[in-house]
Amino acid sequence: MNCIIIDDEPLAREAIEMLINQTDNLDLTGSFNSPETAAKFIASNTVELIFLDIQMPGINGIDFARTIPKETFVIFTTAYAEFATDSYEVDAIDYLIKPVKLERFQKAVEKAHTYAKLFKADYANNNIEQVADDFFFVKADRRIFKVYFNNLLFIQGLKDYVVMHSENQKVITAMNIKTIYEQLPKDMFVRVSKSYVINVKHIDSVDNNTVYMGTNEIPIGSIYRDFFFSEFVTKRMMNR
Repeated sequence: MNCIIIDDEPLAREAIEMLINQTDNLDLTGSFNSPETAAKFIASNTVELIFLDIQMPGINGIDFARTIPKETFVIFTTAYAEFATDSYEVDAIDYLIKPVKLERFQKAVEKAHTYAKLFKADYANNNIEQVADDFFFVKADRRIFKVYFNNLLFIQGLKDYVVMHSENQKVITAMNIKTIYEQLPKDMFVRVSKSYVINVKHIDSVDNNTVYMGTNEIPIGSIYRDFFFSEFVTKRMMNR
């Protein structure tokens, strides 16, 4: 997977470049000190993955991410944890806090590779085929998958697709997250951000900004926070 770095700090760019050099299956094709200079490169070159800072002079990383081609993935690299929720609103693959550790960096890259492989399959005619009381069938990658509600951890909207994360598999299909959410049982699933629907039965813990489900950390969007806490945390989780 080819990649570029966008960061206004020279030392930060060097640090990310070192991590790239220690990671298999990455090819660094450019390093830029501003979104404006990177945009000129992206206009004439195919870029598969961007390591993107957020706080920069001029256009910030969040706004720049809204302008890139939909087939290009973004991993944010920033010193500011408070932008995590905003990053997923622009379909970021991951959000890394500086200084970035190699293990955490490689986990984010592995996620990008996984999604890249999934997106190369044929999803043009994918959709939900049938919904029953405890499962649904979904067409994906020229197959029909049976997905049990109880086993479904969360659903992530990414680009023009949704990724269904179950205990033992990931299923991706070309579908709007709103469309699939409307077909799920509302006593079990709740939308917590523009990009995430979660199964409340699999929640391990929550804080004001994040839902924790095993090793997964799901950001809570500001416009969904009040409903989630009032309906699912206060009323349901506290009364188990």
